[in-house]
Amino acid sequence: MASASAGTVDLPFDNGTRELVAFPQKRPLILLTSRPPQLETPFSVFNEGVLTPNDAFFVRYHWSGIPTSIDPDSYRLQVGGKVATPLALSLADLKRMADPVELVAVNQCSGNSRGFLEPRVNGGQLANGAMGNARWMGIPLKKVLEKAGVQPGAVQVSFDGLDRPPLEGSPDFMKALHIDHALDGEVMLAWGMNGADLPLLNGYPLRLVVPGHYGTYWVKHLSNIQVLDGVFDGFWMSAAYRIPDNGCACVEPGKAPARTMPIGRFNVRSFITSLQTGSKIPAGHETVVRGIAFDGGYGVSDVAFSADGGQTWSAARLGKDLGRYSFREWSVAFRPSRKGSYDLRVRATNRIGQSQPLNALWNPAGYMRNVVETTRVSVV
Repeated sequence: MASASAGTVDLPFDNGTRELVAFPQKRPLILLTSRPPQLETPFSVFNEGVLTPNDAFFVRYHWSGIPTSIDPDSYRLQVGGKVATPLALSLADLKRMADPVELVAVNQCSGNSRGFLEPRVNGGQLANGAMGNARWMGIPLKKVLEKAGVQPGAVQVSFDGLDRPPLEGSPDFMKALHIDHALDGEVMLAWGMNGADLPLLNGYPLRLVVPGHYGTYWVKHLSNIQVLDGVFDGFWMSAAYRIPDNGCACVEPGKAPARTMPIGRFNVRSFITSLQTGSKIPAGHETVVRGIAFDGGYGVSDVAFSADGGQTWSAARLGKDLGRYSFREWSVAFRPSRKGSYDLRVRATNRIGQSQPLNALWNPAGYMRNVVETTRVSVV
């Protein structure tokens, strides 16, 4: 399925050497595994624009039994369970059901940046590229559930895709949302991505879009929706993708949490994209430093920039607002007067006052990293 290696990249942590490999419909991306495909976006892509190109968008699967071709004419989305009218919907049915809507939203893997955790934890050792921002097109999930007729007593809605585990008895990758969330009008059944059909590896022909929530909920190749009268207890909700049930979703390194809960919304994050650690910039000249910030849907209200390792901060200028679920670009003018090393940092705050910790938080699964990152540059 993949083409020959296009070279290697060294991610900035131990054992960080990775191949760059091009899969169908994808430019060379950072290869974590090939069976199943797990591909990370090279971080330089995020400096190309606020929308992540389809051919550079990260890929995450749990099992190797993924579809390699799907006939859009024979595809059907099954809707059943606690509904008045079970449905079997073609793509054409879905596109006729309601006026299409568009939403710009970030999709981020729960384990994005896991490779930086200290002490290290199990799981895919990712740098910061398991995220992307796209303009999704589809219809609200609410429209489909209303057509099926959700019956009284519904508690949750489960979602299954066409990917399958390779061994019998392994848990099929299925996720669930509470009924109120599923009916909020924002959760989307998307067939379009940045003005084109979804790439196969990003869920063609239809995927669930759950704005502001980690990618584990964004079920690809969506094929079955069931309305349930109880809480879904499948492995990928009851045992996997769980975080410490406390205010920081963290514990002391090496300790196990007393209680856990399913992972949910993104926390606040920000990055410098125009410079990388090791970059050289001229002394006495203005350099415009740029980057991105986002959160779980409250919206970024301000971004602060520090050129002295966090001792002093100045306000960055926010770019165009594409919606509260989107990356928000920012920029700031930096004119270093002396030569030498600088630790550049950026810290975002959202509209309800949530921000980023100065010291990294830890949990056993390596989820939700959002520490204030440092970019070390040389002024020459």
